Amino acid sequence: MKYTGVLKKMQTELGNPIQYYLVFESDFIHMNQLLNKKIQIEFVGYQCLACGKNKKIFRQGYCYDDFYNQPQVGDWVIRPELSTAHLDIEDRDLEFEKKAQLQPHIVYLANSSSVKVGVTRKSQVPTRWIDQGAHEAIAIVEVPNRYLAGIAEVALKEKVSDKTNWRKMLKNDIVDENLIDYKNTLRDCIPDEVKDYFIEDGKETQLHFPVLQYPDKLKSLNLEKTPEFSGVLKGIKGQYLIFEDHTVFNVRNNEGYVVRLTIS
Repeated sequence: MKYTGVLKKMQTELGNPIQYYLVFESDFIHMNQLLNKKIQIEFVGYQCLACGKNKKIFRQGYCYDDFYNQPQVGDWVIRPELSTAHLDIEDRDLEFEKKAQLQPHIVYLANSSSVKVGVTRKSQVPTRWIDQGAHEAIAIVEVPNRYLAGIAEVALKEKVSDKTNWRKMLKNDIVDENLIDYKNTLRDCIPDEVKDYFIEDGKETQLHFPVLQYPDKLKSLNLEKTPEFSGVLKGIKGQYLIFEDHTVFNVRNNEGYVVRLTIS
């Protein structure tokens, strides 16, 4: 079977294990069904997720010009504390920013390589946790806009990291934590503006990934350096495909790349 399309992050469905889907313009591939099968990946070209042109991808699926123009990749996306839509102040497109920023957001703890703090729209729970390869996660606060989530995250980062060690995550080099207790120890660190939004109850979400074999050593596939690769798929975790020869491929980091997949 052959499929050709533009890479976008895999869609997911919570289950035991999590279900993964790679969606092209005219194809819908259930990736779990490809475990133990040989996949050939060929780099064909680029297609910017904004302008649709065959222009070299700069970051996050966008060409250079669109990365610095499109509202969905403004600085407030990575740094929620920079959000200004609640003040009626535009960054790139106020209408877009109001829709994205002025909705319920969750500040959470996720354990993928170790416990980290993060922010996501409420509508993206548990998708965000799945994409990070977290095997357990819990919400700390639920706030009405992205700015409040951002200032809470900034305060909590003084006590807990906001980074994931992707190598440890992919090797499944993990330690279970009691996230309820962990959350409660951080309560006094939350800014006064956010304290009323602390989630008193709530339980951990456990996440199970479709992995048959975790790698001991990691080789990251770069399509520009290796435009053709083939290997037997052994697992999917976060947004990574894990192959039998310990090669790992980050689908999300290759958004905007046009590829041809051959399944055998």
